[in-house]
Amino acid sequence: MSSQKIPEDNLPVVQETAQGAVEGTDDPFADPGLPAHKPRIQDIDERAANRSERAVAFMFTLSMLSTVGFIASYVIFPVDKIVYIWPFGHVSPLNFSLGLTLGFALFFIGAGAVHWARTLMSDVEVADERHPIEATPEVKAKVLADFKAGAEESAIGRRKLIRTTLFGALALVPLSGVVLLRDLGPLPEKKLRTTMWAKGKLLVNMNTGEPLRPEHVPVGSLTFAKPEGLEEDSHDFLSQIAKAALMIVRIEPDDIKDKRQRDWAHEGIVAFSKICTHVGCPISLYEQQTHHVLCPCHQSTFDLSDGARVIFGPAGHALPQLRIGVNSEGNLEALGDFDEPVGPSFWERG
Repeated sequence: MSSQKIPEDNLPVVQETAQGAVEGTDDPFADPGLPAHKPRIQDIDERAANRSERAVAFMFTLSMLSTVGFIASYVIFPVDKIVYIWPFGHVSPLNFSLGLTLGFALFFIGAGAVHWARTLMSDVEVADERHPIEATPEVKAKVLADFKAGAEESAIGRRKLIRTTLFGALALVPLSGVVLLRDLGPLPEKKLRTTMWAKGKLLVNMNTGEPLRPEHVPVGSLTFAKPEGLEEDSHDFLSQIAKAALMIVRIEPDDIKDKRQRDWAHEGIVAFSKICTHVGCPISLYEQQTHHVLCPCHQSTFDLSDGARVIFGPAGHALPQLRIGVNSEGNLEALGDFDEPVGPSFWERG
């Protein structure tokens, strides 16, 4: 070890602390103790304490208003609307307002709690000795006493304005989580049970956009149709065509095995949903000699001459049939909607 002497300037000096003086020793790591406690302005000036109380209550109130704004955003902003907000660019006002209001609601609760703790709660430093892990009855009694003292020092019983606004903010914030449950998806209502097909709706060729006539559908052909009035530039075209897409096949009437299918057809022209009943893929492969149609996704096969029943693959039920006829102008028209939901089964199909 070095024999060089430590300069006197580096030796410990006597320090005044809350516990008294620590005499200078040769130990450079002597415990100096806690510094003397300095009271805050709120501890000695009740007007300053009241100002801090109002500031905390104001932040809790802002949290409540932000939570109300979060819930109101679901009502005010449509889910598909896009607006320009500088400097974020084109964003969804619904998502923007939800994130902003929920962030403010949580921030103001935290900011109010921090300001409350730093200005109104007791900040007297307390030193305590370490104790065994297992608590003794004396320790338990001390913890309970400390808890009661902390509650009293927090002034939550005396500061009614803070207590009321805090409880209000904490009570409203969980409502945000309840409202989020509504965002799990759109309510099904009856949208999956009905399509655009209705009595008198013309069958329109998907390729030409012209109404279909019986002479346009030769025996053995496969034609795809959509309801009259459904245009590709419509805002809901994809959601509507996903349910209303139709395939038209003409079969010799004597080859149709199912009686209801024959009654719902017109001179052997049958109309079935194009949507596979497995996972909703569009069916497009037709075998003329057997009258079978094949789904390209998972090879579910349907017999169009026998009520479009499933003869192979994972599909769970037959393709829904649309009852059709001919109007006074000689165009093919629907005589109603499908008698059952199209596409895959769903939980409320019944």
